[in-house]
Parts: sequence; structure tokens; C-alpha cells
Amino acid sequence: MPKKIDHSWLLESATFSRPVIREIQRAAREGIYDIRGFGAKRSVPSFDDLLFLGASMSRYPLEGYREKCDTNVTLGTRFAKKPITISTPITIAGMSFGALSAQAKEALGRGASEMGTSTTTGDGGMTPEERGHSKLLVYQYLPSRYGMNPDDLRKADAIEVVVGQGAKPGGGGMLLGQKISDRVAEMRNLPKGIDQRSACRHPDWTGPDDLEIKIQELREITDWQVPIYIKIGATRTFFDVQLAVKAGADVVVVDGMQGGNRRHPGCIYRARWNSNIACHPNCGGCPHGPWHAPAGAADCFRRNTVRGGCCQGAGPGCRRGLHWHRGAGGHG
Repeated sequence: MPKKIDHSWLLESATFSRPVIREIQRAAREGIYDIRGFGAKRSVPSFDDLLFLGASMSRYPLEGYREKCDTNVTLGTRFAKKPITISTPITIAGMSFGALSAQAKEALGRGASEMGTSTTTGDGGMTPEERGHSKLLVYQYLPSRYGMNPDDLRKADAIEVVVGQGAKPGGGGMLLGQKISDRVAEMRNLPKGIDQRSACRHPDWTGPDDLEIKIQELREITDWQVPIYIKIGATRTFFDVQLAVKAGADVVVVDGMQGGNRRHPGCIYRARWNSNIACHPNCGGCPHGPWHAPAGAADCFRRNTVRGGCCQGAGPGCRRGLHWHRGAGGHG
């Protein structure tokens, strides 16, 4: 039995609280940052902090008994020959096969199909179980390119080019070796039982001009049939959305730090600013900073005159219906 350390003598302060001291001791003992899954544990501004703009004169309310409020959304009308339509505008984000089991991926596909929305492959490629039980499946094209092949691209209903993720914008990821089974290793063409790292950026481009070429390549592979999404972390939202639109995206997905991740240094989760407030259509950047509301994604769409053809998706961190309504713009 290891000897129990007596912490009773430690004095607590605002700078060195007991959790901080324990983390310093752990880092000194193990010699490594805390590597963990999920996302930020700290309290951050969220959709709970937003208030609704109720309907009045300039925005007339619908009469619920006589008028229908339709939630159908069509994605990909800008360039794709076959846009997709979802009846529930709440989609399932990418979670890789490896982080999740084949049974879990199948269950997500069944649930998304039942609710009239789409699910997403995540890192590691497309499984037959997921494709077979998903009416609408978005194929993620990630920096690691694990499991990527042109045949699966053609089987997808949309392609999502992942530039950044809300839990770790500008950072890579890691899938621990104990999750690398024979099947996962075969799909990723990597050894079994060894930690697998995902790169922080794509090897195919170094800027927006290269990204435009890559999107053209993906469209040629799929014969311009399916929509192309670009997913970014909600950091410099206005400028990143502007570049994504210029590169030719049909849909821009903006991801906040309330989302989870399979493995990343815990200190990074806490230190980055990319709350889902920055995903809001009318906000971009810090909601209390000098670049407040005018620098939002919706403003970028308006300035580029593509509002009717290029759509924005915002998330994550939504746990109930009011969050989704706030995320959509909060207009009554």
C-alpha cells in the first residue's frame, strides 16, 4: 500500500487552492500534463446568458393555432447537386469509431434517422454499421486522414472538412492504445495497442487558397453531388467564417468549447476562449470585449451576400430546447 500523504498542513489561498496544489504535486510526480477527455470544466458564458428578443412590430409573431412553424432546413443549395434536408435542425457531431464502439455508432445512426436529422462519422473512417443505419451521414475529412478513402466519400450524404474543433481549436488529439482494437488498427492502418495522435492541422494546405483547391478536389471526387461543410472552432469567428465562405463552403459549422473531446491536455481546455457564445449568429469573439456583436458570423454572411446559399451551424453545449432557440438567433 502506498504511503498516504498528509495534506493537513497545506494552507489554502486564492492563488494556491487545494485543487491547484494537488495538480502541482501530481504533475511533479508524473512529469506530464493532465491528459483527459470531455471538455472544459470551468464555468464559461453560455446560451443561458442570452435573452430572447420577443416578437412585436418589426418581427410579427406567428399564430400557433393557425400558422405552421416549420423546422425543415436544406443544406447545400450553394453548389451541391444533391442538397440534404433535415426536419430537425439539431445534428449529431462527429465522434470517431475507436472512441466509440461500432454498436454506439449504429445506435447514433438509428436515432438520427428516427428524428429526421444527420449524424457524422468523426475520425477513423466510416463503418458499415453506421452507413447502413444512417439515413443522412456526414463524412468528416480530418487532418489525420485515418480511414479516409474516396469510395467512402462517395457514399456520404455530405462532407465536413474539419479545420478546428471547439474543445481544442488549433490542437490535435489522441486515442489511447487500450482503445486500438484489431478492427480500429486495421481501419487506421496503424499498429494495435499504441497511442494514436491526430494532427493539429491538415497536411494538404497551409492557408485558405490551398483549402479552396482541396474543396474543388473533393467536389470532383464526388461529382459535385454532396454539400461540403467546413468546421471551425469559435475563436476568430468573423474572419474564419469569411475565409470558409471564400473557399467555397456550402455550410460553415462553428464549434464552441462546451463540446467534448476524447483526449487533450486539461490545461488547454481551460485556457482558450471559444465559448459557444462566439458561435451565435450575431456574436463573434468575446461578448464583453470591444469586438462584440458586429463581428458575428451572420454579419459576415451579409457582407459577402451569401446568406441564402451558405448556412451556419452553431454549437455545442446545448442541453434543452431553449438553448437551441437561443443558438438560432433568439428572435421570437
